[in-house]
Amino acid sequence: IRDGEGVWGTRTIEGGQRELVSAVFKALTCLQNYIPPQSLTLSCPVCRQTSILPEKGVAALQNNFFITNLMEVLQRDPECSRPEACSVLESVSAAAVGKLLSCPNHEGKVMEFYCESCETAMCLDCTEGEHREHVTVPLRDVLEQHKAALKNQLDAIGNRLPQLTAAIELVNEISQQLIERKNEAINEINMTFEELERALHQRRAALITDLENICSTKQKVLQAQLSSLLQGKEHIQSSCSFTEQALNHGSATEVLLVQKQMSERVSALACHDFPERPHENAHLDCQIETEGLRRSIQNLGVLLTTGAVGHTSVATGEGLRHALVGQHVTVTVTTKDKDSELVRTGNAVLRAEITGQDGERATEVEVVDNKNGTYEVGYTLKSEGEYSFSLMLYGQPVRGSPFRLRAIKPSDVPQSPDDVKRRVKSPSGTGGHIRQKAIRRPSSMYSTTKKKENPIEDELIYRVGSRGREKGEFANLQGISASNNGRVIVADSNNQCIQVFTNDGQFKARYGVRGRSPGQLQRPTGVAVDTNGDIIVADYDNRWISIFSPDGKFKNKIGAGRLMGPKGVAVDRNGHIIAVDNKACCVFIFQSNGKLVTKFGARGTSDRQFAGPHFVAVSNKNEIVVTDFHNHSVKVNGEFLFKFGSHGEGNGQFNAPTGVAVDVNGNIIVADWGNSRIQVFDSSGSFLSYINTSADPLYGPQGLALTSDGHVVVADSGNHCFKVYRYLQ
Repeated sequence: IRDGEGVWGTRTIEGGQRELVSAVFKALTCLQNYIPPQSLTLSCPVCRQTSILPEKGVAALQNNFFITNLMEVLQRDPECSRPEACSVLESVSAAAVGKLLSCPNHEGKVMEFYCESCETAMCLDCTEGEHREHVTVPLRDVLEQHKAALKNQLDAIGNRLPQLTAAIELVNEISQQLIERKNEAINEINMTFEELERALHQRRAALITDLENICSTKQKVLQAQLSSLLQGKEHIQSSCSFTEQALNHGSATEVLLVQKQMSERVSALACHDFPERPHENAHLDCQIETEGLRRSIQNLGVLLTTGAVGHTSVATGEGLRHALVGQHVTVTVTTKDKDSELVRTGNAVLRAEITGQDGERATEVEVVDNKNGTYEVGYTLKSEGEYSFSLMLYGQPVRGSPFRLRAIKPSDVPQSPDDVKRRVKSPSGTGGHIRQKAIRRPSSMYSTTKKKENPIEDELIYRVGSRGREKGEFANLQGISASNNGRVIVADSNNQCIQVFTNDGQFKARYGVRGRSPGQLQRPTGVAVDTNGDIIVADYDNRWISIFSPDGKFKNKIGAGRLMGPKGVAVDRNGHIIAVDNKACCVFIFQSNGKLVTKFGARGTSDRQFAGPHFVAVSNKNEIVVTDFHNHSVKVNGEFLFKFGSHGEGNGQFNAPTGVAVDVNGNIIVADWGNSRIQVFDSSGSFLSYINTSADPLYGPQGLALTSDGHVVVADSGNHCFKVYRYLQ
């Protein structure tokens, strides 16, 4: 037991019996003060292990027989003449070897027996009392057995010390690196702003110099004009004065003598063209546009960090284990924090390397940051063989890394057997779904970015798209919707545009200009179509909903100033626009003109709360169905009606649900992002079946909708395409 002055035991044992007894009482008081009032548990001040307190509190804690026996030894020889005999170690030896321990319940009795049921030592009276119905054996018979067991446990725990030492060194190293990088960032910030200050001073000096030069040039012109005017004025005044003097005071002879000369002079001055109009102007202003600069300064610099760690982050894709020679393969890395929660931002330091059996790098590996916490890792192997595939996040291996990777020739790929389809009736009785086991979607033999030549028979009708910025290409597609006139509308988030296709996958249009002004798109995430055919777009970064005509002309924006991060959007039976605010964890309902009708929800884990809600759909009963991403559930709202789902991989469980749609029978179709699958539930939330996606597996599906011809269309974000599946209602 420790107090503010140090360790009681060490100090008082050396002082003898009286101080030892005093220390015991002080320790009791220390514990009573240490434990919070009304607490039912005790946290050890040294090791932090929590134990349940006895009903009678600290005083009822089990005695430390080692210490009490030590006290008895000191009582038997309080005036020990040999200092070395009073040392702690020899006292302990005397207690452990020379004498048996006294029973705390029966004075004068020694503990010679052991109760196997209670796992405690006791005296003879105890065996005949409260332990009379228990199996007891002599203490000496079980001593060696328990000593051996304790030694094994001690060895096992001791073997963990090097691991803990290594972990401590690693954490200290990361902590030191964090401090160093903080200091580097501070230095970089200071240097950048000092350079900006120098640039500002230089610009100020240049402006002042230019100002002086312009003013000087203008002044020279004006001074030259002024000099000419002054000189003319002086000539006129002198001529006038001389003439007037001659007329007023000169004799007739003098006037006649100067008349001709003065007449010519006066006439010349009268006709002279003096520069009476200004040769320059006084226009000299300094116009400095600072508003844009101020905005830039306010947003100058971005601090990049994530909470991602390697041991919880996961990599998915057949490309982790298998590859075809000469074909480009991609895998997806999903970053998570220490609590295994998904990280939703990019910029993590992810390094990928593929090495051959000789340890040499086999090929270049490309890492693409999707800016949403996921990363695409692509590579192409040139020769068959065995490889090691390493994925390191901040220098630490991603879970399962390094992976054993095998590359074979395309001609060596075994043919896939046809799946036997087993149909079950849907609630409507008009068809069925394929029922699959509740596991992660099985991959085909070797997953590539190209469509398989001999796909396993399944529900896939077609897929459209690949990674890119051209028409029909995508970069992190998010929301998806379908119109009554046979159009599929896709929110292409990182390309900052909307793309439109026909129901059979033919490209029709693309519109959207990057920017933060009305009519521009910064990060479109959700999309819906109203009864007029207008396209409703949720813009996450612009924090508003944009409304476009069917041909892509901007009409209006709503929700500005209210929305913090709209993700999904839908239109209900009344024409109201329903927006899921992912950042604010609530749902807004607007009239089409932007007037707020109501909102509901808040951040949390209860039935009426959300944790990162994503997409929304409206049932034929006008019920609002919202996917609650971090709560791993789907909630049917208005006034809260019910929810379904829990965290897991089983039937009806989710690992972060995203897209959602409701069919004409009220069945709810949900994209299960973390499990890369699509599940189907009835209108009450009971699990029915899966959409079969096994031939061309999904990777991180986002938005989901039903086309006008009754098929399921899903934004397969991880594969940079959308897919259309047959769906029998």
